[in-house]
Amino acid sequence: MFKRLTIIFILGFFTVFCSAQQVRPSKSSEIYRELKTLKHLPKVLYLAAHPDDENTGLLSWLINDQNVETGYLSLTRGDGGQNLLGTEQGAALGLIRTHELLEARKLDGAQQFFTRAIDFGFSKNTNDTFKQWDADSITADVVWVIRKFRPDVIICRFPPTAAAGHGQHAASAVVAEKAFKLAGDKRAFPNQLKYVSVWQPKRVLWNTFRFGAVNTTAENQLKVTVGQYDAQLGMGYGELAGLSRSLHKSQGAGTQSVAGIRTEYFTHVLGEQAKTSLFEGVVKTWTAKGNADIDQSLDKIISAFNFNNPDLSLPALLALRKKVMALKDADLKKDKITALDNIILSCAGFMGEMVTNQAEAVAGDSYNFRLNLISRASNPVILESVKWLNQPESFNRKLSGDSLITIEHKIQIPADAALTEPYWLVKPAKNAATFSVANDTLIGLPEAESPLNVLLSLKIGTEKFQVKLPLSFKKLDPVRGDVVEALRIVPALELKFTQPVYLIKENEDLHISLNFKVNSNKKFENGKVNLLYNGERVGGADSTPINVKDLTVDYTISKTKLADINSNRLQLDANYVVGGITYNKKQVLIQYPHLPSLQYFAPATAIVMKGDIQAKVKKVGYIEGAGDFITDFLRIAGIQVDVLKDEDFYGYVDESGINVSQNKLSQYDAIVFGVRANNTEKKLGRWMPFLWSYVKAGGNLVMQYNTNQDATVDKLGMYPFSIANKRVTEENAAVKFLKPDHKLLNFPNKITADDFKGWVQERGAYFPDRWDAAYEPLFEMHDTDEEPLQGSTLYAKYGKGNFIYTPLAFFRQLPAGNVGAARLFLNFLSAQKN
Repeated sequence: MFKRLTIIFILGFFTVFCSAQQVRPSKSSEIYRELKTLKHLPKVLYLAAHPDDENTGLLSWLINDQNVETGYLSLTRGDGGQNLLGTEQGAALGLIRTHELLEARKLDGAQQFFTRAIDFGFSKNTNDTFKQWDADSITADVVWVIRKFRPDVIICRFPPTAAAGHGQHAASAVVAEKAFKLAGDKRAFPNQLKYVSVWQPKRVLWNTFRFGAVNTTAENQLKVTVGQYDAQLGMGYGELAGLSRSLHKSQGAGTQSVAGIRTEYFTHVLGEQAKTSLFEGVVKTWTAKGNADIDQSLDKIISAFNFNNPDLSLPALLALRKKVMALKDADLKKDKITALDNIILSCAGFMGEMVTNQAEAVAGDSYNFRLNLISRASNPVILESVKWLNQPESFNRKLSGDSLITIEHKIQIPADAALTEPYWLVKPAKNAATFSVANDTLIGLPEAESPLNVLLSLKIGTEKFQVKLPLSFKKLDPVRGDVVEALRIVPALELKFTQPVYLIKENEDLHISLNFKVNSNKKFENGKVNLLYNGERVGGADSTPINVKDLTVDYTISKTKLADINSNRLQLDANYVVGGITYNKKQVLIQYPHLPSLQYFAPATAIVMKGDIQAKVKKVGYIEGAGDFITDFLRIAGIQVDVLKDEDFYGYVDESGINVSQNKLSQYDAIVFGVRANNTEKKLGRWMPFLWSYVKAGGNLVMQYNTNQDATVDKLGMYPFSIANKRVTEENAAVKFLKPDHKLLNFPNKITADDFKGWVQERGAYFPDRWDAAYEPLFEMHDTDEEPLQGSTLYAKYGKGNFIYTPLAFFRQLPAGNVGAARLFLNFLSAQKN
């Protein structure tokens, strides 16, 4: 009995970003746009610093109106931003934002690129930025992308000046100018020339802007009209841009879809100056390139294109393919044959997938897969052969008649198959500002192509195609319908601490728990558990058999061992050694409805905070904001935390009309606002009077930072204060104590300058710049060469209670295990106990 079939198109370097788990034909309107894009030779690279910096309105116009191949190069993955969806920060947030960009690109049609730069948080100028970013390595990455993508025009979102509003924004323009000058120089980064040729873009432009009160546009600048209505899209490009930008959900970047035309402005930066068009002086057509026959063929294909029967274009497309394959320009041929083959498969109505029922697999184990294939063309697609990873099998099977073919095949995952994780997270970062990438050719890609593919050899007419189909997982979700995602390779055994942070006092034993998860049918008997500090064993067990799929085991590290460690913050590492193999990784799985399942692996570690960390509160109410770690930390500290809901403020009435629940705020020693709660919790308008009454009656309200964007209420404090975009970005900035004897700095923990050591990323952001005389500022701090700021913590007595507004970055410090930040935050919670 013959086996069942599947196909997936081999995408080139710059289209692999979709990591499609299925090959599916484009819509007729999309095929038509792809044909027109194939006819136009210019390319544009848009360049900025972060996800959501890009001008989606301009991208949409370039791709859909000008039919110009366009890419967005974001220097970073947005790792330093805030997260409105959950608790992920740092690398995990960067992974989320990477895929939000990819989802946005699926809408507007642009390609997506990155460098190795890490978003380390807000910086105020390029000097600050390049203290952390390695300008040479980032410039090399941008040169690499230019040489691979070969753009004719580079457009920067920002200038290299203070008008950029962010040091990383300005730095993106600085790097763009350097890379433009070096990309065509064979002496620059010569190692790249093993894989690419030098390339010199025609010009660099700055896409000037109006952001709030900042207007950098001028009528003497080059102007372009965008936002036009596109009947094939059923909307204008500004409307499409709003949908695309609104996919940046973790940043709360929802944007209106605005209909109607508008003007974009550009000023010259480098290269040949353009006076009338972005593409002035650029070779635009095949005819100008010396290939008039290709232009003529495309004109005929486009004019005869049948939206209801795109397969009628196949004979002409196959003939065109022979002409493109005969091109002498190897780079142009490789680029255009990739696009043309995609069009041909779409016109053939081809769909293919290689799927299993399991989301996760282990190297060396075998799994049942289904190869599903179908073609809708009147002229058949012929499946000549299938290479099942390493096992070739011949077929001579016609795919026709709009009939689905399914072939079942058992596949053993190679024993040396790598774990499924983002290529930039496989190795530890070089430093806080630069990822480490083992394979330099991956630089620029949003993600790497799957290494586990079934290879199909197809024949359409007389032309042959090689098509990769990644091993995938498919399920039916009762809400979302079919879900097809990448098959995720996981270790045979994972282990992790059951909590990420532990708090202990001096002269106490440390009791920890490890969770073991078995993903294979392998048996793990008599393995050795090692608990390590700086590579030295401080605890564990010589024999821990694991005979179930999920097991949690308790361990103790003695106080004598801990006493030998002269640090109040220590990182514990754990591993399990059995049969000569060391297991030491935990899976981090990120799942949100608007994204595919995202996975990476982190070392099995936990942070231990030890020493004099006192808390005098037992019960805290919490108002959720953007995701942070505060609730977890407080529970780890032994404090009961209740997330507050409507009924906690004003009760509710049962069906008989009896009020069965009263306002219960008075039971809490403190109530805490999560970060940006005023931006995310839309019930605050009716909750605030109850909170003020709570404080007046003797409560303690601790409010973390908020912004003015999309605020729910205007008056947050019992007395007025004004939030500004004031911040201290230097995490080691000196802190002056304005009131050293204040109760918040002395009870229950004595706060000193030592408690501000070891902070990460920043001191804080969105400090108030004006406040009522009833408030007492506690600290003064500032970045280098800037004016002192006193808005990092404001305290006021109100009635019998206390109100504290603190935009200090506790949401970053507590997950990092900063003992001083923990002591200070617990002092704030304990204010009413003093």
